[in-house]
Amino acid sequence: MDGLAPSSSLRDPNDVAANHALAGIALSNAAWPAKDWWKAFHDPQLDALIDEALRESPTLDVAAARTRKALATAAASKAALGPRVDANAASTRERFSANGLVPPPIGGTTRTIDELQATLSWDLDLFGEHRAAYEAAVGVARAAEVDAYAARLALSTAIAQAYVQLMRANLQHDVAERTLAERERIHALTRDRNRAGLDSMLEVRQAESALPATRETIAQLDEEIVLDRNEIAALLGAGPDRGRAIARPNAHALAPIALPTILPAELLGRRPDLVAQRWRIEAATKDIVSAKAAFYPNVNLIAFVGLQSLGASNLLTAASRMVGAGPAVTLPIFDAGRLRAKLAARDADYDIAVGQYNQMLADAMRDVVDQVASLASVDTQRRQQIDAMATARDAYELALVRYREGLGNYLQVLAAEQALLAQENLDADLRARNLSLTISLVRALGGGYEPAMALAHDDKGTP
Repeated sequence: MDGLAPSSSLRDPNDVAANHALAGIALSNAAWPAKDWWKAFHDPQLDALIDEALRESPTLDVAAARTRKALATAAASKAALGPRVDANAASTRERFSANGLVPPPIGGTTRTIDELQATLSWDLDLFGEHRAAYEAAVGVARAAEVDAYAARLALSTAIAQAYVQLMRANLQHDVAERTLAERERIHALTRDRNRAGLDSMLEVRQAESALPATRETIAQLDEEIVLDRNEIAALLGAGPDRGRAIARPNAHALAPIALPTILPAELLGRRPDLVAQRWRIEAATKDIVSAKAAFYPNVNLIAFVGLQSLGASNLLTAASRMVGAGPAVTLPIFDAGRLRAKLAARDADYDIAVGQYNQMLADAMRDVVDQVASLASVDTQRRQQIDAMATARDAYELALVRYREGLGNYLQVLAAEQALLAQENLDADLRARNLSLTISLVRALGGGYEPAMALAHDDKGTP
């Protein structure tokens, strides 16, 4: 084993601290996301959709099956620690050679050999090879259990994000419907002005051209609403018909979730992906121990007891009994480098797992900081957008009044309308983005996962 060892080490969370990056970010003084974090949105339909998905989704069925498979693998590894007893029964019809090892009168005849035997074997595992392999399997099983929670978190956040997009599409649909109604009124007014000689046919045609474009926008938003509903239905593991039953989200009920003010790096242990990776590192450590134990002698105890006879008539007599016992010792001497190669591979697996964890830790902290910074930016944009929308609405109403009174022209109305339309669409986008970023931050903070959520196991560590 000389010269073989892992070369990577776990990064200290303080190395990826973000105190300066988070300086000046003001968040509400609230608790960390709960396991049922979506209920803080106070939307009964969203609650029902996510609850349905957590019950019915095939994605979670797959995650649960993977956990069961990992548990079964751990149970199989544990079996190698105990003794094994096998029972064998055989009845063989055989002609014995007259010139073979068995002399006459048996030699040269055809007889039936009957045998009943029980065999006990027990690998003493003196250097812990099987014990370490079992502990590695337990680590993999625990990682699979945490991955199942990560799948639950990914599913719930995906549904919430799709729900927010459905809300945004409906808000923009409202804007388009209002715009169409207003443009129809302007078109009628322009025709009246044309008949009165105040406007030319150019203004009439310009007003008419705006109507199909608005109807096209409405059709596009109708399509987006259908697609958003279909996406939610697919996440539920249901068909498109299930999506048709999804009502319009209540945009007033969907309020951003309050989030904590302090986001230290060590609390990223709440993220299930990082917790699962730590279990994989633990499993890789045990794999190294198991690979090292293979360099040492192995002792296997073997014992058997049974009956054997020529012909069934004497099989169950005391004279037919056979008994044997003894140890079997194995010591590797020369294997052309197989054991060293196996240990080197286990060392590399550990380095891979540690490297992945270190990168995941950096990505996780960046994920949190990105969402917090974006939320702060959207909050600033939202305040400016509210003022801009109020100003644009006043300008549009003034331009429309001037146009009705013959003091302005259609181009002024069109310019004011475009500015107001842009602000109303931006209002819908910012409201949706604020909620979307809140959901992303909940995911970045682990979505309510607690490290105490571990596999149920007995006092011996058996999952």
